[in-house]
Amino acid sequence: MTDDADSVLAGVGPRLRALRQARGTTLTDLANETGLTISTLSRLENGKRRPTLEQLLPLARAYRVPLDELVGSTETGDPRIHLRPVTHQGMTFVPLNRRAGGIQAFKVIYPPASRWGAPTPKTHEGYEWFYVMNGTIRLVLGSQEFVLRAGEAAEFDTRVPHWLGSADERSAELLTLIGVQGEKVHLTVSDD
Repeated sequence: MTDDADSVLAGVGPRLRALRQARGTTLTDLANETGLTISTLSRLENGKRRPTLEQLLPLARAYRVPLDELVGSTETGDPRIHLRPVTHQGMTFVPLNRRAGGIQAFKVIYPPASRWGAPTPKTHEGYEWFYVMNGTIRLVLGSQEFVLRAGEAAEFDTRVPHWLGSADERSAELLTLIGVQGEKVHLTVSDD
């Protein structure tokens, strides 16, 4: 057992005693409700017995608390994502998640069409999915061209030559999901 686990388990007994006393419950009442013996309950509260999951589950039910509260689980922390936007080739990528490997989510802001010039389709390994949140997007995919408006989505194999940009003189905002290969291409390719 690690020192961390030992310290977590050492705190269970005092929490169990505090819960029981706060509710005005006797060891006998608790034993009848949980099916655990009075001796076991007493030893758990005194720290003379290591709690098992089979013991903690009926206690959590009896006290009507989550198991995490019995073991003093640490807070999960701030769930907000604090990643910095990246501007590349006139587009702004706002990361919405960050974990090694797998699919990455970004909010992408495309500048007005006049800042782009002629489309230059590219290919790379992977698959891409996007949803237009605001504005209008022009998608060149192989020999086809599409205009997508707010509320529309598209997905495609990125081995097909493709290009995306704002379709008019307003910025366009997308929610996009791309694989690691696509992220590398979108964020690290030089501007030549």
